[in-house]
Formats: sequence, C-alpha cells, structure tokens
Amino acid sequence: MTLPKVRKAVFPAAGLGTRFLPATKAQPKEMLPVVDKPLIQYGVEEARHSGIHNIIIVTGRGKASIEDHFDVSFELEHLLESKNRADMLSMVRAISDIVDVSYVRQKEALGLGHAVHRAKELVGHEPFAVVLSDDIIASQTPCIRQLLDVHEFYGASVLALMEVPKDQISAYGVVDAELVADNGRENRLFRIRNLVEKPKAADAPSNLAIIGRYVLTPEIFAAVEAIQPGSGGEIQLTDALKYMLRNRPIYGLKFEGKRFDAGDKLGFLKATVEFALNRHDLGKDFREYLRTICAQS
Repeated sequence: MTLPKVRKAVFPAAGLGTRFLPATKAQPKEMLPVVDKPLIQYGVEEARHSGIHNIIIVTGRGKASIEDHFDVSFELEHLLESKNRADMLSMVRAISDIVDVSYVRQKEALGLGHAVHRAKELVGHEPFAVVLSDDIIASQTPCIRQLLDVHEFYGASVLALMEVPKDQISAYGVVDAELVADNGRENRLFRIRNLVEKPKAADAPSNLAIIGRYVLTPEIFAAVEAIQPGSGGEIQLTDALKYMLRNRPIYGLKFEGKRFDAGDKLGFLKATVEFALNRHDLGKDFREYLRTICAQS
C-alpha cells in the first residue's frame, strides 16, 4: 500500500514567550529576528526545503504580525519597485510566495498536545510534520527531511532526538528506546519503548531528548483526545505519544545537524552569532569585530 505523502506542517505559535519579556510584551516570540530573519521563517524554510508546501500556524491573541509577515505587502512592494530595489523586492515577494499558509487559533495555552490538536480539521486524515520554531537546526539535509525519509520507509511516526547532558535532561521529553539495525543510519535510528515528560535526572530512562521536530500519523489526534491533562491542566504531546505507543510503533532519529535553542536567551544569542558568522555579506566583518572584542577582554 502506498503511504500518503506528508504535505503539511503544523507550527504551534500561540505561546506568550515570557522568557523574552519585555521584548515579547507586544511582539510574538516567533517574530524575534536571528540576524535579519524571524525565528518562524527558519522553520518554514526548512519545511519548504523538505518538500512540504502547506503550513498551518496555530496562533493566539497578539500574533497578527506573523500573519502579516507571510502575507503580501502591497505598499512595501510598491515602494521598493518605485525605488528600483529589485533585490529587496524579490526577497519580500519570496516570503509570501514560499508556501501556502493557513491559520487556526488556540484561545488558551493548554499545552503542546492541545495546540497540535487544534490543527486537526486542517490536517485531515493524513500524516503531517510538527515544527517548534524555538528550535533552529542548521544541517546539510533539513532535519524534517531526515525524519520524512524514516517515515516513508517505516510508515510510522518519527521524532527528532538529541543527546542531552544529564544536568539539562529535566527540561525535555525523554525516550526509552532500542537501537534499530539500519545500515543507512548507523547508531542513529531507534524504536521507542516509552516516553517521559521532563523527568528528574535520576529518573530519566536515557539521555535522548525529543527536539522540536516531529512527523506524526493522524492517530495522534485520537490519542490527544484520550489522555487526561497533566500538571497545570496542560495536554502534553509526550503523553499523547505514549498513549499511541500502545497500538502504533514510533521511531526516533538522532538527526544530523546543529540545534540552537532559540527559545532561551543564551541559545538565541548563540544562534545569532553563528548564523551571522556564516553569512557571506556579514561573516568577515563580524568575525573581525569579535576578534577586537576578545582582544579587549
């Protein structure tokens, strides 16, 4: 039987971004720029480069600027055209043309599982990707594409995994998993046996943490509906995945690439510095500037 193609990616973006206050008091965290591109655009471009053309963004109150960013800006385009700024005009038009974007509201921040479930009607009965824009992943092959390759072979849900130091493990969903003998992904592909949300270091079943990239089969929606809210009344995606494990296999892949936790201030700064250094138009001058700063300290 031919598997349905993954055509859609869900971007939960209804959170308040309290870790970046006061910058996020009136601006969505997803619109904070890493160099000159908002966080969410990195994830959207990753989805596009993975072959996904339909984006579903789960928004909330105060997120209108996300919609504006991916919409056509007639006034700005007219201004750039009148000033013969063809380079900037092309860049601006590319943002609105990159993918087809739909929106659904999450009126209350009731957890990642609830946010994903809000996209149920737009996703339909087909597999889909989930992208958390807090996580920026720099890789030769897009992280989502790596997960899609596993999904297309095994026909199951796939989670992005990363080894995390023990003193940081309590901030993540963690998996208990067995290595799968797969010559194409040596020592990187796992079949998941259990999932634990934010365990204490002593109780963590491994050091393999779930990172913000998923390819999920549509059974996840029934799993979300079946579970009870956890602490704080939130519906956790990790709990829904654990429920789904009763009847469906789930795989995990240690992706190839470098992940930046841009939802954390230090991680955001690291991403900004490294992406700036890799820019052909900024890297050389910025590197020289950093050398002068290091020499002064």
